[in-house]
Amino acid sequence: MLNEALRLMRVFHDLSQKELAEKLGISKSYLSEIESGKKTPTLDLLNRYSQSFDIPISSIMFFSESLDEDIKIEKLRTFVSSKILAILNLIAENSGHSHVK
Repeated sequence: MLNEALRLMRVFHDLSQKELAEKLGISKSYLSEIESGKKTPTLDLLNRYSQSFDIPISSIMFFSESLDEDIKIEKLRTFVSSKILAILNLIAENSGHSHVK
């Protein structure tokens, strides 16, 4: 879910992958791999996302937390995360930028 949240943050701010990659100091191909879930972003990179989008890193990390010890909490976190992502995706689609690359 973290990869989708990062992609939707970019789309919501109307940035292409190239623009965001430059802003974050990474290659466009690396950003593409992160957004597709092929690579996991480092904590340093998540900090750069946090600063670039003025979002607390804890809000970003919400999508990557692992709460294995309690299945009910994990199900709730997954449910809430999926709803937040669905809302962000709806906003992106309504803005006409859902497939910005």
